[in-house]
Amino acid sequence: MLDTVAMQIVEDLEPGALPLEALVAAGEPVVLRGIARDWALVQAGLHSTQQAMAYLRGFEAGVPVPYSFGGPEIDGRPFYTADFTQLNVEVRRGLLTQVLDEIAATLDAPRPPTYYVASLLIDRALPGFAQYNDAGLAGQGIDALASIWIGNRVTASCHFDTPDNLACCAVGRRRFTLFPPEQIDNLYPGPLDPTPGGQVVSVVDIDHPDFTRHPRFRDALASARTAVLEPGDAIFIPSMWWHHVRSLEPFNVLVNYWWRSSPSFLPSPLPALQHAMWALRDLPAREKQAWAAIFDYYVFGPGERAGQHLPDAARGELAPFDETQARRTRAQLLARLNR
Repeated sequence: MLDTVAMQIVEDLEPGALPLEALVAAGEPVVLRGIARDWALVQAGLHSTQQAMAYLRGFEAGVPVPYSFGGPEIDGRPFYTADFTQLNVEVRRGLLTQVLDEIAATLDAPRPPTYYVASLLIDRALPGFAQYNDAGLAGQGIDALASIWIGNRVTASCHFDTPDNLACCAVGRRRFTLFPPEQIDNLYPGPLDPTPGGQVVSVVDIDHPDFTRHPRFRDALASARTAVLEPGDAIFIPSMWWHHVRSLEPFNVLVNYWWRSSPSFLPSPLPALQHAMWALRDLPAREKQAWAAIFDYYVFGPGERAGQHLPDAARGELAPFDETQARRTRAQLLARLNR
């Protein structure tokens, strides 16, 4: 791995003192050392891998969970086949105890198969777990989606998420490498579908980059941030920051919290991106330039600019959205798309 810029680190914060509002406002990644050190799972994992696995088994809900499986030849990297049309892993379903048993059976293998339980909703799959392992976001008025990630030495290819993210390293160590959103062109994004984890990923092997195939990646590295998280550490990943995550131990567990600061009636922008690609991308250059000016006026410029010369009663969608206008706009879009 090439050298990158060190990440900002905050030491010895108590969970109740998480400065989440300030972190979101700053929009920069920050490592929060020891924020989850008192979690029961963290303490079990510090004792032994076996104790951490036994602790997780104690919350088994008896419901099959999806997980990715890949042979030893993928070297722990869920990714694509050579032609980028298929994934190099298969999605299986099984009880969490079964997955843990299979990981346990290969802990000492020099090149084990890949097992990866990704983004498993904690409340549904591990009832009662959050009572003893929680970052306390609800105490700050944040309604976050809590998920758990369980596997062996897995590399999550570089990708971005639309929500803000607090990721807590519970068992094992993880190396995070982050890139700001404007580096997208230098990261060589792969297909929009299929994807290894539901989100577009960089096709650069960031741990072993090939600068002949991906020369612009050198420019991305100039603004990259990197840090290794120990058990009990957390990292704040701002919305839209690309992040590459490599698990460093034979058994690793991460708990993360996703939340958006925008109102719940505002949808994810990703469908709008897909619609814009369909409607605009292949237009003649002159028309695209004209639409770029229109989008800047209505969307990417100051929110209050469009329609500010109109009476409030006449502004409609030009005024700030509320739940009523959001429902009306959704209905209008569905009607237009279904014509």
